[in-house]
Amino acid sequence: MAQERPLPSVLGRMWGHEPVSRRGPRPRLDLATIIAAAIEIADAEGLAGVSMANVAARVGVATTALYRYIDSKEDLLTVMADSAAPLPPEPDGMPWRDYLALWTRTQRDLLLDRPWLLSIDTLIPPMGPRRLLWLDRALAALAGTGLDDGEKINVATALVGYALTDAALVQSVTGGDPRMEEAGISGAADYGEVLTGLLDPETYPSLSAAMRSGVMEGAVGWVGDDDFRFGLDLLLDGVEALIGRRALRDRSDGE
Repeated sequence: MAQERPLPSVLGRMWGHEPVSRRGPRPRLDLATIIAAAIEIADAEGLAGVSMANVAARVGVATTALYRYIDSKEDLLTVMADSAAPLPPEPDGMPWRDYLALWTRTQRDLLLDRPWLLSIDTLIPPMGPRRLLWLDRALAALAGTGLDDGEKINVATALVGYALTDAALVQSVTGGDPRMEEAGISGAADYGEVLTGLLDPETYPSLSAAMRSGVMEGAVGWVGDDDFRFGLDLLLDGVEALIGRRALRDRSDGE
């Protein structure tokens, strides 16, 4: 039998695997209360307002008392990133494509509603209970498609990456990114104008011609749903093509 790998303390707490001491007074707090307070601060003030001291003040304890539950601010952010996500939508017999479109859009919208999540390293493999529930539902939606488990996980990873990238781009324009403000960019049209002035037609002939044609003027600040759906459809079309290739392979193998 393989020896069980010990969990880092923060993961043990997230999964409820940390042993509970029966000695001493009953703790005044629990991890859920602390994380809820930290999320409230982040929603109101952004991550800049989240510190161990501010969270401790919100729940009414000394800062040192938090360290009975959270070892560091980094661990605090790890748990916040997992806990801030809602429960995933259930497939409930939806066609896989419809479900994954909803699944991806819901994650993108969460990131727009809580942009502070974009500042946390959410590109690490999911290990918390809530994020892994999202992954589980994506795999369930792809059951019966002929994809193997590795391909299903790669599909989910690609869709999460798209949700993150789209949300980050929208937030950089609409959220007052100082770099964009300094460049005078408040939308796609402004971006196109800046590039038109920067690009040398000899070095960037195709891109320069596209910018000078006014291609960016029709986009509405990269926040229009049509733009999001266009990219999502490209990804889902690729998944559909992959499923089709797997079906052809399986039929060929069966002959």
